[in-house]
Amino acid sequence: MFVFDLMVVVGRPHVPTFKESVRWSLFYIALALIFGASFWWWSTPDKGAQFLAGYVTEESLSVDNLFVFLVILTRFAVPPRLRERVLLIGIALALVFRGAFIAAGAAALAAFHWVFFLFGAFLIYTAVVIGRGGGAEEGEVEYKENAFIRLVRRAMPVTDGYRGTKVLVREHGVRMMTPLLLVIIALGSTDVMFALDSIPAIFGLTQDPYIVFTANAFALLGLRQLFFVVEGLLTRLIYLSYGLAVVLGFIGVKMILEALHGNSLPFINGGMPMEEVPVPSTWLSLGVIVIVLGVAAAASMIMSKRTGAHLHDPLADPSVEVRDGSDEDAGTKE
Repeated sequence: MFVFDLMVVVGRPHVPTFKESVRWSLFYIALALIFGASFWWWSTPDKGAQFLAGYVTEESLSVDNLFVFLVILTRFAVPPRLRERVLLIGIALALVFRGAFIAAGAAALAAFHWVFFLFGAFLIYTAVVIGRGGGAEEGEVEYKENAFIRLVRRAMPVTDGYRGTKVLVREHGVRMMTPLLLVIIALGSTDVMFALDSIPAIFGLTQDPYIVFTANAFALLGLRQLFFVVEGLLTRLIYLSYGLAVVLGFIGVKMILEALHGNSLPFINGGMPMEEVPVPSTWLSLGVIVIVLGVAAAASMIMSKRTGAHLHDPLADPSVEVRDGSDEDAGTKE
């Protein structure tokens, strides 16, 4: 599916319409739901519930991360007709990076049971940070180039503007990269930071690496189309961060409770497992995730409509130069 998507986008760069994006988003969501339902036939219903809970969580975290993607695309003044290509290649890189994270996480959890305590504590900490930083008045997102991007800039000069769909060019006898390549690297490397909370979150719902990877893959698969669907709605999701904070906190607590069942740490219960500690079931977890995120999204839309409250919109920042994309070869200073 990624290869098919890549071939379509690379072969026909264009500005997708809202209806086109909605159709493709619904297609990929339906595909994920069908895949989750298929567990009932070839595996077990509980495995299917684990996949669906993981998919909903990863998809919701992805929607929250789309706002950062919007900031990056705006800061680099990516022409609208090139945004599809940039997003898809960046997402493909993200899948590769997440695959490595998932492999490392699965190996760590299999070898050291106490890692569950670390993951759980980290998710609770992340929930507190997100909860404190959410809301309409504190929703401004700033993008600062990470160390890897700065290293890339030093390794090779960057052209003063876009050169169509090219990522590398030779000008005045010098090999240079275009801002298009820089944006792709920025999206991919930024998603590595996103994986630091999304990967532990889904491991709190299932320890099956296959389910963890496929849930991430399906969440990323339709992310490009979803971006163009919710682009105009992102600033209205004023309570989504609070919903995600509750979900991550819930999963963090669940992970710690599960860790107590296989406890071997000498300073907890004398190193003995605590199997009497109740742990939320997969179905209960799925219900909590769906209800909390649904309430957060609905409350956001209702409140933003009533009061006009919105998160900071990077497109409305007068200091940001945004091209209309009418001439994709036009130079754009970064």
